[in-house]
Amino acid sequence: MLNLSLIWELTKRDFTEQFAGSALGMTWAVVFPVINLAIYTIVFGQVMGARLPGHSGVYAYGVYVTVGLVPWIAFQNSLSRSTSVFLEKKPIISKVRTSMPALLIYISLSESITFVITMSLFLLFLLLTGYSFRINLLLVPFIYFLQQLFAFGVGLLAATLNVFIRDFKQLIGIVLQLWFWFTPIVYVRDILPDAMKSLIRFNPAYVIIESYQRIFVFNAEPAYRTLIIMTVVTHLILFGSYAVFRALEKDVRDFL
Repeated sequence: MLNLSLIWELTKRDFTEQFAGSALGMTWAVVFPVINLAIYTIVFGQVMGARLPGHSGVYAYGVYVTVGLVPWIAFQNSLSRSTSVFLEKKPIISKVRTSMPALLIYISLSESITFVITMSLFLLFLLLTGYSFRINLLLVPFIYFLQQLFAFGVGLLAATLNVFIRDFKQLIGIVLQLWFWFTPIVYVRDILPDAMKSLIRFNPAYVIIESYQRIFVFNAEPAYRTLIIMTVVTHLILFGSYAVFRALEKDVRDFL
């Protein structure tokens, strides 16, 4: 049974507890994204003089890094935190009647709040610097939803296995580190060897991140065929993870 009031309460508590006890309180929810955006755009673009091949704009590389890092952080945090959610929320699972997979929703929602705040500030920055917005910007919510749905599917499987193998959270952490560097976020795909260029097409994170980069940096349409394949793969993973959870649900509750 999906307890929506519980999910919403957990979401609010998870987001606000990040700033509990601080003098500025919720103001930090804006301060942190502003600082990060300044580092990505101004430091990389002007101070370090980094440039994006084929682009003369002073902020081009900063924008390239930003549109990769901001969604990646949301994806990484959602997947990493989902891995241990069953163990962390054991008191709630034992006392409140709710669907266990639904507990992953509050993590995604909490990370989405941060994503929306950061992206809103980023769009304001683009507007102030004369960026020319195109209609394909409307695809960003869908790409983000697909990214978080993928994180949910993988996270549900990881959360299930982590109940039986407590080292699984650390393993996911290592995988995410390697995954980050296998995804062109702080570097461009063109610097990779030809063999890596061919292999990277099978990286789901690359499909997602490249879609953001094509929209914001290269003023191009995302690769729709690849996004369709990614959508199908995401749903297969989601259904497969749920099937594994349902098969092991009784054992999961017993092991908690």
